[in-house]
Amino acid sequence: MVALFEKQLEAVISEYESALSRSKHDDASDVLSDVDVNELQTRCIAAIERVVGRHSVYYERATEILKTGNKWGQVAAHVGVAKSLLSDIKNDFLKSLEEIIHGEVFGDFLEMSDHLVNSGYKDAAAVLAGSTLEAHLRQLCVKHGVATSASGNPKKADTINADLVKAAAYTKLDQKSVTAWLGMRNDAAHGNYAAYDKNQVALLISSIRDFISRNPA
Repeated sequence: MVALFEKQLEAVISEYESALSRSKHDDASDVLSDVDVNELQTRCIAAIERVVGRHSVYYERATEILKTGNKWGQVAAHVGVAKSLLSDIKNDFLKSLEEIIHGEVFGDFLEMSDHLVNSGYKDAAAVLAGSTLEAHLRQLCVKHGVATSASGNPKKADTINADLVKAAAYTKLDQKSVTAWLGMRNDAAHGNYAAYDKNQVALLISSIRDFISRNPA
């Protein structure tokens, strides 16, 4: 997933730098038409939003740029933001202290789940891993400004899952996986122990660990 985000940013940056290398001006205004600039600018902002969402300093800076200068100057500034974001991704600078703490706490719970499944307690392991996933989803809601309750009642995990995809917290492919993982947790919690086996629980734990690592809260 990280590689995909890098690719999106690199494509926009490369296209702009290619135009700049052919230009006689420092803003590529003799190479990029008004239509070209609009398209490149839209793609650049969209890439930034997809990678870090609307509640990030990168996206906020991108929207502030729209209020200043002309389009050619704006797109140059937007590419500058994209370069900064790409550099921070490559150097793993995006994780905040809060995200690291959350990751370590949830990692501990998943370690417990590993111990349980390896000790023959697959059902308890599935419940603990699934509960860890739901807790992480709720932390993602806080990060992305998604409500965790409606009319004073907590939203169900499946509803939160869908809301997070709408907020671009992660992809629809991840949404399908989360739905399946929550389903296994529910089977375990409701005594449907024959619906899954030990190996599936081990894979569940590994998959949730990967999901949390790729989508820190």
